[in-house]
Amino acid sequence: MSNATLTPKPARSLRGATLPKWFPWAVAAGSVAAGLAVSAAAGLDSSVQWALIAGVLFIAGSYGIAARVEGRRQAKDRVATSLVWLAFIVAVIPLASLIWETVKRGTKVMDVFFLTHSMGVVADTEPGGGIYHALVGTLQQVGLATLISVPVGVLTAVYLVEYGRGRLAKAVTFFVDVMTGIPSIVAGLFILSLWILILGMGYSGFAGSMALAILMIPVVVRSTEEMLKLVPNELREASLALGVPKWRTILKVVLPTSIGGITTGVMLAVARITGETAPVLLLVWVTNFINTNPFSDPQASLPMYIYLQYANSGGSGAAYDRAWAAALTLIAFIMILNLVARGIARWKAPK
Repeated sequence: MSNATLTPKPARSLRGATLPKWFPWAVAAGSVAAGLAVSAAAGLDSSVQWALIAGVLFIAGSYGIAARVEGRRQAKDRVATSLVWLAFIVAVIPLASLIWETVKRGTKVMDVFFLTHSMGVVADTEPGGGIYHALVGTLQQVGLATLISVPVGVLTAVYLVEYGRGRLAKAVTFFVDVMTGIPSIVAGLFILSLWILILGMGYSGFAGSMALAILMIPVVVRSTEEMLKLVPNELREASLALGVPKWRTILKVVLPTSIGGITTGVMLAVARITGETAPVLLLVWVTNFINTNPFSDPQASLPMYIYLQYANSGGSGAAYDRAWAAALTLIAFIMILNLVARGIARWKAPK
């Protein structure tokens, strides 16, 4: 055996060279500068063009530098991360631009007077007027649609989850899926032919509410069904083991456990139908005066108000400003509904 001293080999690190945390930001800044330079040199005027060039340079630069320093495997991971961030930015920019444009243009005439007065005898070309009549109509129509659709949707979901077996449950599920994709104009035509043409009823907010309820029911069914499926079977079995009837188990155990998710689904369904225009155009029609009775005579609504004001504005003037202010009100209403849904879901979440 040799007495020579063996020098141990240095341990090979499992982790290679790593780029600093600020590397993506540096590459992004360089890509933006290079994109602007290429755009200026080529005489490109569109912001979209230089942004696309910057995005391509960002991905190529991230891969090239990371592959040289960290290896190809880590470089591929950085490319995937870069694509995710680019997709996020592409999705956020139009939304932020929409909100900014609506706020900038809508705040010109947005005040208490605008919210508490109707158009009345104010001409579209004249300043003044407001959206009170349209706001009342939208709240009543959406409220009636909610009262119609929520009991039907929740009970249908309870049947599918708790009782549904065999062909009938499959048929109900199939038709719910079909109704989810029905265009709003089809729902409006159905109520128009049944309620107005066949039964002889006139235009009213209630007719529009029935069409909106048709659009709302499948959303409520699907969201409630998913929430009921999340309730652990152990809770049902424990209740049944104590001798509690099944209907009472559903009423006292299953529904209270999932009430947060059900409420969130209902709020999202309400937000989905609030901006519908086609059923309102066919069934409710329009008026510039306040009509607080949704069961008779035409009634205004925010989507129709926006459309008519913009159509009669010619792209400028008082009607144009009122259209943007009404759009801002509609966005704020939907945003409030979503915030309320999130608050209820967090409040009622199982502890």
